[in-house]
Amino acid sequence: MVLDVFRKQKSIAVQPELESREIPEGIWSKCGSCSEILLNKDLDKNLKVCLKCGFHFRLTAHERIKFTLDSKSFREMDADVLPVNPFKLTDYENKLTVARSKSSLNEAVVTGEGTIEGFPVVIAVMDAHFMMGSMGTVVGEKITRAVEAAVSGEKPLIIFAASGGARMQEGILSLMQLVKTVEAVARLGDAGQLYISVLTDPTTGGVSASFAALGDIIIAEPDALIGFAGQRVIEQTIRQKLPEGFQSAEFFKQRGFIDSIVPRSELKGTLARLLELHLQGVK
Repeated sequence: MVLDVFRKQKSIAVQPELESREIPEGIWSKCGSCSEILLNKDLDKNLKVCLKCGFHFRLTAHERIKFTLDSKSFREMDADVLPVNPFKLTDYENKLTVARSKSSLNEAVVTGEGTIEGFPVVIAVMDAHFMMGSMGTVVGEKITRAVEAAVSGEKPLIIFAASGGARMQEGILSLMQLVKTVEAVARLGDAGQLYISVLTDPTTGGVSASFAALGDIIIAEPDALIGFAGQRVIEQTIRQKLPEGFQSAEFFKQRGFIDSIVPRSELKGTLARLLELHLQGVK
């Protein structure tokens, strides 16, 4: 079920002190951590990381691909696999229409092949801008097909997780994707192919409980929200106050769940080094 307790990033069109001036929309953004007002063009140059405090804004799938893969190397797979409305819910149809319009995507994940500093990979990138990155049947299918492409092509797999959990509008069919993706990743392991899981903000619910947790190497971006249920739900269930930062990437790193926390500016280089080491090990 998609959690509604995530941190929200708010964008504004103008600086408060410049409200009297006519400034086109989309010029400024407000940092979700320190509230600094940032020029979008400067923010884009800095990989959408706050220049003042280092806060990592959420990326769209195509921004992530642009920042990670070599220029013009990406070839998308399964773009024509579209979600259905298995229980004929009118509200779900409306939500899908709005999500497509806002995100310019057909679903909450983009998959394909490309290179990172010349090393070939299969990549899957989830996008929280599409229904909070919730995992329904199409997301599970596309992730599974990406894993199968990595197996058949004998290529490493990289998945960028960003999700609020299973898509409740698809009920049990959504929950079935947990098993489906886990089985696919197991086949990838049997084939001896490297799987790098990158946890971004947020990685929660069924995604955190399935393929996102199964990487041979698990990396997270700084301060990414990671967990299964929401903090308030857990506290109400166990009737205890949880520690500060309980669901942060840093908390998970301290307890051995994550191998490394890597700033976005260093992520491409880190992935390239891991791919090189893997290739040397295979040889």
